[in-house]
Amino acid sequence: MSLTWLQYTLIFIVSVILVISGYTLAQAVFGSYTYSKATTSSESPATTTPVREESSPPPVELSWPLALDREEYNQRLLQLANYQSPAPIVTTGTTTNEAGEMVTITSTTTAPSPLSYTDESNVTVAGELWPAEAAYPNGGAVLPFQRIVAYYGNFYSTRMGILGEFEPDVVIEKLMEEKANWEAADPNTPVLPAIEHIAMVAQADPGADGMYRAMMPDEHIQKAHDMAKQIDGVLILDIQVGLSPLSVELPKFKKWLEEPDVFFALDPEFSMKTGDAPGDVIGSFNAEDINYTIDYMSQIVRDNELPPKVLLVHRFTQNMVQNAEDIRPTPEVQVVMVMDGWGSKSLKYGTYSHVIEPEPVQFAGIKVFYKNDLKPPSTGLLTPEDILNLDPQPIYIQYQ
Repeated sequence: MSLTWLQYTLIFIVSVILVISGYTLAQAVFGSYTYSKATTSSESPATTTPVREESSPPPVELSWPLALDREEYNQRLLQLANYQSPAPIVTTGTTTNEAGEMVTITSTTTAPSPLSYTDESNVTVAGELWPAEAAYPNGGAVLPFQRIVAYYGNFYSTRMGILGEFEPDVVIEKLMEEKANWEAADPNTPVLPAIEHIAMVAQADPGADGMYRAMMPDEHIQKAHDMAKQIDGVLILDIQVGLSPLSVELPKFKKWLEEPDVFFALDPEFSMKTGDAPGDVIGSFNAEDINYTIDYMSQIVRDNELPPKVLLVHRFTQNMVQNAEDIRPTPEVQVVMVMDGWGSKSLKYGTYSHVIEPEPVQFAGIKVFYKNDLKPPSTGLLTPEDILNLDPQPIYIQYQ
């Protein structure tokens, strides 16, 4: 039987309705799909692979401050302090066996742990100075998860350190060699390279305001920052304030400290509270000065929601840092006391044990002078292996 054009039209309309209904039902049951073209070669035909189209998860918003891995933090502190767990307690006695014979018996018990923990501060060891008790840092802290190895100096001077002695590419090459040396000596501690630039230099001349110090130009600080970025490192700004107070000088560096990869260093040798010209006598900072700097940096970290910063304090005599026991690191700022005296190995060991070991603050550091440490009667520079034998182990190493 032949169909009329009207019947053909009705059949077509019904077919379209059925197809649309089927697709809608399938979509409701199985969800929608997109397709991506598979990798093909000239010998095989192109194929398509169905891929389920999922809704994108909402972006993860990381809250500040980040959480700290306290277990690893404490473990690394104990390693820096060369901590050894107490040996088991072994006791012996005698008893009579079934045959009536006297026999010796030995028992072993676990020694009480000398470790102490609190919710606010890191692990300490009963009867030991190190690790020093201090506030836990916020998550993202560099220390003690990495060891900082820094090159020091000023671009105006070839005598103040390696930073001004060579062109930047040579400095970077040499720094990377030292980084490799440290990674070989302590494979368990990653190395963070750093450029420590003396951004404020003590002067023999009082200057216009009589403060005996000179601020380095922004382009020099930027140059040092660019070098640090080139090696995925950090910039450390070192200041020698002369007769000027920290309350006047710190704000000059605020814009730099707002960068997450810029740390800070104080050089008490050239803080002249006595009113003498720098270089005539050795200067000093006290705990109040250092805590003022810590608080200033901490506020910058909080205002800009930055990872913790590091503050270095140089020291090679007892009087350079006064009332060290009152220095208070914060969750935003970690503190390293750096032994920066020069001389033979034995002299450096003695200074370290005299001014760093007995007055713990939080972390320890040491400085190596490529030239001055070789002056007679020295027989060689401290090697990474030599430095790792110090107690506590330095987590910051500076080369000049």
